[in-house]
Amino acid sequence: MSQKKHRIFNDYRDLFWSLVPLVLAAVVLAGVASQCTVATNGPTQGQIPHFDADAALKADAKSLPFPIRNPVLPPGWQSNSGSRDTIAVAGGGPVSTVGYITPQGTYMRFSQSSASEEALSRQELGSRYPTGATDVAGQKWVVYSEPTEETAWIADLGGVRILITGAGNEAAFTTLATAITAAPPLSK
Repeated sequence: MSQKKHRIFNDYRDLFWSLVPLVLAAVVLAGVASQCTVATNGPTQGQIPHFDADAALKADAKSLPFPIRNPVLPPGWQSNSGSRDTIAVAGGGPVSTVGYITPQGTYMRFSQSSASEEALSRQELGSRYPTGATDVAGQKWVVYSEPTEETAWIADLGGVRILITGAGNEAAFTTLATAITAAPPLSK
């Protein structure tokens, strides 16, 4: 008469062989559901979502109490996201944000708000502080940069503060800053 081993006497080989069918079943189900792919040549750029920045900014211009600008950007800049938020601290106010993918594949965004520079920077940048300034197309931009964080630029365009941030290089910041500065406020 053979005795069965008690559970505590089973070893990791038993556990491994009991998990193999479960892992294979999960891989087959994921493959059937088209939820995973194998790319032997490394990661590839997925499809960039489309966001109608023109329509969103026109709607913001009609409903927000400060001047909204819609920058005309060079070919290759694709709007992919947008949002509205409110800064609910002293000096705060509504915020309109649009994000873009640059021709180099980096993400850049700009926010427009009636909030003060301090309130806008605290809300969007946390504990970062100004580290300098730059002049683009005759407009002063306050630069916030830290080695481990994305760079940010903020400008006061009279009644509205503009925040630019993202993973782009200085040329991307300059392109976006120039386009924003040149854009006239949209009509209400």
